[in-house]
Amino acid sequence: MSSLIKEFINRVEFDSYNDFKNNFEFKVPENFNFAYDVVDRYAEEDPEKIALLWCNDLGEEKKFSFKDIKEYSNKAANLIKSHGIKKGDKVMLTLKNRYEFWFAIIALHKIGAIPVPATHMLKKKDIIYRIDKASINMIISVDDSELLLEFDKAEEELGVPLKKLVVTSNDNSFSGWFDFKSGISNSSDSFPRPEGADATRNEDIMIIYFSSGTSGQPKMVGHDFRYPLAHIITSKYWHNAIEDGIHHTSADTGWMKAVWGGLYGQWIVGTSVFIYDYDRFNALNLIEKIQKYKVNTFCAPPTIYRFLIKEDLSKYDFSSLKYCTTAGEPLNPEVYNKVYDIFGLKLKEGFGQTETVISVANFIWVEPKPGSMGKPAPCFNVTLLNGNDEEVDVGDEGEISIETSNLPPGLFKGYYRNEEKTNEVWYDDYYHSGDTAWKDEEGYLWFVGRNDDIIKSSGYRIGPFEVESALISHPSVLECAITGSPDPVRGQVIKATIVLSKGYEPSDELKKELQNHVKKVTAPYKYPRVVEFVEELPKTISGKIRRVQIRNEDNN
Repeated sequence: MSSLIKEFINRVEFDSYNDFKNNFEFKVPENFNFAYDVVDRYAEEDPEKIALLWCNDLGEEKKFSFKDIKEYSNKAANLIKSHGIKKGDKVMLTLKNRYEFWFAIIALHKIGAIPVPATHMLKKKDIIYRIDKASINMIISVDDSELLLEFDKAEEELGVPLKKLVVTSNDNSFSGWFDFKSGISNSSDSFPRPEGADATRNEDIMIIYFSSGTSGQPKMVGHDFRYPLAHIITSKYWHNAIEDGIHHTSADTGWMKAVWGGLYGQWIVGTSVFIYDYDRFNALNLIEKIQKYKVNTFCAPPTIYRFLIKEDLSKYDFSSLKYCTTAGEPLNPEVYNKVYDIFGLKLKEGFGQTETVISVANFIWVEPKPGSMGKPAPCFNVTLLNGNDEEVDVGDEGEISIETSNLPPGLFKGYYRNEEKTNEVWYDDYYHSGDTAWKDEEGYLWFVGRNDDIIKSSGYRIGPFEVESALISHPSVLECAITGSPDPVRGQVIKATIVLSKGYEPSDELKKELQNHVKKVTAPYKYPRVVEFVEELPKTISGKIRRVQIRNEDNN
């Protein structure tokens, strides 16, 4: 059986980016449900087609066909439903990269319950915040004793008993937690598609992710049942995933990038998903897995590529790897160039948010310009607006905005239970992303920074990304964050908070060397007048740099 992609779009093949941008259209079925209309469809028509390849650092390996995924998700659906979960209920998943995540999320789609994936790094206050805001009805978690303790403390403080399932990797028992694995082993592998009032509709909320919280408390981002279809653009035309290939996206399931690159679009396209479930990231371990499992298409945030290119990769065979993409944070040109030197592949950057799917990218026909996000996706009228909501000229900075009078699949339904915040970003038929960019004469978009991160110094507007890219091009810099630090004369001066590469030590001499390096690489007025060396940067639980925390500490 070939992939199902042709059933959901008007054409599969396009001659050029312009052909793709101008002529691509979705064909959205009535009451589409990914679990039944993709997973179970493959299971019926091509049952041995491989859906998931999984391994961990303990030497365990698993291979699941679509028939397996159907049966295990049916068992999970029966188990979850037996605990009283019904359509519209919210279930938090803190499953890291355990393969049970895929069983559980597909099961919840079948029931019509709403998965709320979250990172295993949550603490009590984070858990209480999420349970309270989303009205969580059930937790399904990995057997991380510290995490389970945080859940138990949150439950005690809330004073409300929670339905709690734990995926155990051994025979340990956890008081108050029901064993997910034994539960599904005792459940039926049949789960008929609900009908009538229990059936899902396209406009129902299918999944909720909490935003990354880089500038404030995380918001609940709700997507409807059409959302998986929009990831056809992500997987087929950006990741370049191929029929019966193997795709890997490096992302914890608590981050929405996991379903961007490890579920919806990939399975519609008909490619297998490879998942590496590690406890602690190690660049060389990842490379060994890519080599061993013959991954064809690979996506990771620039941070992971920065770790990879610092290692000696000369002994590895990358012949299976045909395509590399990146998103999650801006791509520094230095990283692009080194990836090309090592892998011989042009790294294709993309831009999107929890609220969207891929909305700007270096799609398969687009020749990448190092440092550029690429060009707008089809179906999304992406434009750059000034403060008066007017489109800016070529070369001028504007806010990345999406016109919404004709709403395609892939844009969020709004911030769940927060109409005020929704109205702050979605008005006058535009969704305002909060990110600033500029467009060149060939239509490529170039990221400048989050609106809140733009630095105003002595009359200049300075985006952090360009200065960070300049610093990253120095071998001593592993990663850095550029922020505005208060200054009585200039209003703000540029501050660089830097994590050094292995083998380098902080010194006044290195500080001066880095300042001079920035002056040579970019406009001299953009050099950091303040340099601070740190062991690690403050980050959100999804791994994004919290520049707001650095700014707040400098202002206090």
